[in-house]
Amino acid sequence: MLWIVLTAAAAPLQVARNALQRGLIGEAGPWGATLVRFLFGLPFSLALFAVAALLTPGADPHFSGRYLAAVSIGALGQVSATAALLTAMRRSGFAVATFMQQASLPFGALLGFAVLGDNLSAQGWIGVATTTAGLAALSWPRGGREANDWVGVATGLASAAFFAVTLNGYREAGLALEPHHPLYSGIASVCVAQTLQTIGLTAMLALTRPAALRAVIASWRASLGAGFFGAAASACWFSALALAPAGLVRAVGVIEAPVAAAAGRRLFKERLSLAQAAAGVTTAVGVVLTALG
Repeated sequence: MLWIVLTAAAAPLQVARNALQRGLIGEAGPWGATLVRFLFGLPFSLALFAVAALLTPGADPHFSGRYLAAVSIGALGQVSATAALLTAMRRSGFAVATFMQQASLPFGALLGFAVLGDNLSAQGWIGVATTTAGLAALSWPRGGREANDWVGVATGLASAAFFAVTLNGYREAGLALEPHHPLYSGIASVCVAQTLQTIGLTAMLALTRPAALRAVIASWRASLGAGFFGAAASACWFSALALAPAGLVRAVGVIEAPVAAAAGRRLFKERLSLAQAAAGVTTAVGVVLTALG
């Protein structure tokens, strides 16, 4: 039952990180706010890895081309997903974007079916269809919606697709590095990925948007908080995944959605309509069906 506690703890930690990042997007922009997660989370992730290494003396990591390719794909997917999610949060709202992000599991299932030949059960296909219906209702245009609001819908769904790629990339990386010690391998891969992400994003912003980079450094207090919550959330997620199947962990992780709805109302004065709430619940049910299928 420990994995349930860890997953339940990861959800509010992840919402807290997203909320702090969303607050930074105005000055730093989506790419600067994305950098915050990795730059300020890396020291905490390295500290967590030091603990994991001490507790896993028998670990024998194998660095290979397969591992480097998998962790690089996961890192790139996570950067793209985070930037898309932050843009969606600003356009469509904190809670709505979080609901859209839940589609990463059905998207991942479809990706596995199309690329890897993975088979879905009947319940899994019902889950994919239910999630699709929920997302369609959640993003369907309503009266007064301006054309550019579709940017929020597109980026919200794009974040889910990128997160699906990320999950598959990190899963492959963990298996390639040290399959016998999944907790050690997972946290090590987070550290490697965050190092690549930090170097890449810092270089990009230094060349293209130095003002955004200065904004990130200037807001180091809030950035440090986002980094801490991000590292803690990742530790909880990977610890849970080391103890239980990914589908079950992802199903329990759906509690992130109502937590985000409460945070959006409390912190950003956002209110979901009855139709949006119903669509969000439908999306969450679809995710659970897919995960358990």
